[in-house]
Amino acid sequence: MSVTVRVPAKVNVQLAVGAARPDGFHDLANVFLAVGLYDEVTVTPADELRVSCAGPDAAQVPLDHTNLAARAALALAARRGIEPNVHVHIAKDIPVAGGMAGGSADGAGALLACDALWGTGASRAELLDICAELGSDVPFSLVGGAALGIGRGERLTALEVGGTFHWVFAMAERGLSTPAVFREFDRLAEGREVPEPVASQDLLDALAKGDADALAAAVTNDLQPAALSLFPELADTLAAGRAAGSLAALVSGSGPTTAFLTRDAEAAERVAKALRDSGTCRTVRTAAGPVPGATVL
Repeated sequence: MSVTVRVPAKVNVQLAVGAARPDGFHDLANVFLAVGLYDEVTVTPADELRVSCAGPDAAQVPLDHTNLAARAALALAARRGIEPNVHVHIAKDIPVAGGMAGGSADGAGALLACDALWGTGASRAELLDICAELGSDVPFSLVGGAALGIGRGERLTALEVGGTFHWVFAMAERGLSTPAVFREFDRLAEGREVPEPVASQDLLDALAKGDADALAAAVTNDLQPAALSLFPELADTLAAGRAAGSLAALVSGSGPTTAFLTRDAEAAERVAKALRDSGTCRTVRTAAGPVPGATVL
């Protein structure tokens, strides 16, 4: 017997970042949109906990107990007093170290899959609590759709979305460490007051109306200057996407994946082709959202 869960990537249409807290984290106003790029996580009974991975960039995925999928299995097993004896296999399609929450998706997928395999009967609230312990983006990977995350991003409020938004994602030649990007954010913020993070009402209204032009005018990412400071070549990718006619261009989360909002699927294909031809990125993908979160197949 095995259980497979499909779980989507995310793009941050707004990432407002507050000053560093005493615990080292930052308060966020993080507007997530789940998009149709997926990892599939399959769990099968085994003699011990082990992780395998296949797909693009699979060699970059840790296969020890630091993997969020392994940590999810351990966390649920500990709460139920059972042995976490499962083989967790990740079929990877979400970019690795790309700012699209691929690792978080795997954690949420493994948690839901283990819950189903073991018949633990965990409530949605308990699953979300475990997700929050695993990482700031993991709860959203479980719920999907669109949501505002506050605190570290783990306290979610579902958002209304009035249509489908079409995106192009350009993957960079190398990754970026999320902690390094936040450290650079702090360095760049030295000597100035960092405002409290607040969700943009214009952006929330644009999502609710399904208005791509209004959303394009409102998207922001406070981590983008830090990502560009550490990876200046991303500016060339952003410029290529803008020149190709995207409505908006931004770094996705902590990067280095760059995200381009387009008016429709046809425009997305045109922007994708231009980015492929530009030589400024490694690979290009198109996807639309919102889509559901972690789902048992």
